[in-house]
Amino acid sequence: MSAAAGTQVASSRHAILLILTAIMPTMGIVVLVPVLPMLLREFAAVPRSAVLVPVALTIPALCIALFSPVAGAMSDRFGRKPVLLLALLIYGVVGALPFLLKDLPAIIAARAVLGLAEAAIMTVSTAMLGDYFEGPRRERWISAQMASVSLSAILLVAIGGALGEALGSRGPFLLYVVALPIAIAVAAMLFEPVQRASHAARKVRLPLGTILPVLLITIAVGVLFYTIIVQVGPIIERSGVTSPALIGLAAAGTNLGVAIGSILFGRFKAHAGPRLLATGLALVAIGYAGAALVPGFGPITACAVLACVGSGILLPNMLAWVMRRLPAAARGSGTGAWTGAFFLGQFAAPLITTLLIPVTGGLSQTLLLYTGLALAGAIAALFAGSRAPGPLPA
Repeated sequence: MSAAAGTQVASSRHAILLILTAIMPTMGIVVLVPVLPMLLREFAAVPRSAVLVPVALTIPALCIALFSPVAGAMSDRFGRKPVLLLALLIYGVVGALPFLLKDLPAIIAARAVLGLAEAAIMTVSTAMLGDYFEGPRRERWISAQMASVSLSAILLVAIGGALGEALGSRGPFLLYVVALPIAIAVAAMLFEPVQRASHAARKVRLPLGTILPVLLITIAVGVLFYTIIVQVGPIIERSGVTSPALIGLAAAGTNLGVAIGSILFGRFKAHAGPRLLATGLALVAIGYAGAALVPGFGPITACAVLACVGSGILLPNMLAWVMRRLPAAARGSGTGAWTGAFFLGQFAAPLITTLLIPVTGGLSQTLLLYTGLALAGAIAALFAGSRAPGPLPA
């Protein structure tokens, strides 16, 4: 049954709808990846376009990192459903606006507003899974959410490419209007968790001291996760392969690896916490080491996928770890803090790698540095898990 949801009980249809909403932030970036070269050519005459066009692509991720805690706090104060509904409406309208805009700064501004909406969508949809379900059911749906988001990225890249081919560089922006029918479904199907109604009567502070270590680990996990995703092209090129089709196939494999890892978490969710952290980091370390050292397209791709399997275990593990430590009335704020930490790691990943490559002597050496850090983290987590009395309380 649902977690304190009053007379209404959440079912699979509610969870599936929330998972659909969680796909929106992923769509916000990946659907534009195939048309990035077209946009670069279109705005080539604009000063600093080589920087500004990629910024237009990725600025929503920065907005998610910065504003997810605010969005979570708003949902604690004003209710989950109103915040989610408003965010979906903004996403559908503002997300499609660049289809009509001709000015690059205006497009960047629209993308920043889109990022604010994505921060609310990602945070509130995840918090509502925590509100609607308890214990193993909650973690099963968190696992399904992570797997669905990763698998959707493969399909969304293909759809973005098809829209770009048919309608030009602005075609993929039209896909954002799919948020509007999803908003109608949210208005019709979802119900407000009872915790929101009681929040005004009792102030609950976010237990930051309790969850801060998990948030810091989440930032590191975000860096490890996104580095392999962003660098998959240069990593594959180490084998001598430069074909965009083969690199795209490897990139699809990494997203599939994240989905597989998320599914594996669902099978071993009873061990969420330090033990699955150790397992995920060990797989990441092995995958990174292989991606840096082994020869050939197939083995390098397999190692990159293995690293992403580890990431797929780590992401729902960290989220479940936070969820189990949050009081219901602060679940929005806590989920927002976790979402912000994860996306901060994602945003920082390419910057950190760019800074490290000249220091370490190359991408392979940087991957080996990450290998050592992940392995050290796995050993520390294994030691912490061996001292823990058992699985985390639900």
